[in-house]
Amino acid sequence: MRIIAGTFRSRALEAPAGLATRPTSDRLRETLFNVLAPRIRSHTGGAAFLDLYAGSGAVGIESVSRGVAQVTFVERSPAALKVLRANLARLGLTEGFRIHTESVGSYLRRPRAAAAAGFDVVFLDPPYDAAEEYAAALGLLGGPAAGLLAAGAVVIAEHRRKQRLEVRYGGLERTRLLEQGDAALSFYAAGTVADAE
Repeated sequence: MRIIAGTFRSRALEAPAGLATRPTSDRLRETLFNVLAPRIRSHTGGAAFLDLYAGSGAVGIESVSRGVAQVTFVERSPAALKVLRANLARLGLTEGFRIHTESVGSYLRRPRAAAAAGFDVVFLDPPYDAAEEYAAALGLLGGPAAGLLAAGAVVIAEHRRKQRLEVRYGGLERTRLLEQGDAALSFYAAGTVADAE
């Protein structure tokens, strides 16, 4: 794996061994960030990015490379966390990120004061075989955890192309579906934002 563009362009990243973690392919990450680039650039103070089921951190690290001001990684696997921390250290990143070592459900359910700004971009990539994780995470983001989202935020889920996610999860509505090889990206927006996308 490598970083596609930005400050750390072409730098190599490690991936956890085994099949428990499936890193987002370079090609799919490039497609994702081609779509997100105008959104990231439009934030003068820098966008805030939430990387759920972060694994190696490749997607969140790519966001930093492309100008995101703050990324929050949520990952509970000790093996993945070890690789994530090694990738950050290899790049010399010591600030501009937070790591939460807990399940995504626990993170999204934890009571917290609503941030003044919230997250501009949320990316989630649970294990493909954990279909219930999609509904749980997207349901929380479209309901009880909606306060984590900034105005105009986008939530993106990576999933198998053959796996169809719902068009709506509470206040989230799918605005775009991109398919590439065996993978797909479903883009969601909250409330009336969906009508403008």
